[in-house]
Amino acid sequence: MNKNEKQPSEFLFDKTNYIFLIAGVLIIALGYLLMSGGGNDNPAEFNDAIFNFRRIRLAPTVIFIGFGVCIYSIFKKTAK
Repeated sequence: MNKNEKQPSEFLFDKTNYIFLIAGVLIIALGYLLMSGGGNDNPAEFNDAIFNFRRIRLAPTVIFIGFGVCIYSIFKKTAK
């Protein structure tokens, strides 16, 4: 094969792998959105909103599920 001839480029994963990967990234972003907020305008006052269920339990669980979906998308075998 000559240097001037181009080899056909192929994607590393199948289309379904990329769909799962994008879904996993979106789930992770949703988890970080759930974790955000809870600030206070006055820094001298304490706000208990940072310790609610959504920020302590739900958001990290959603983030770990998103990482699991991303890992699944990497290890999923193609049908070739």
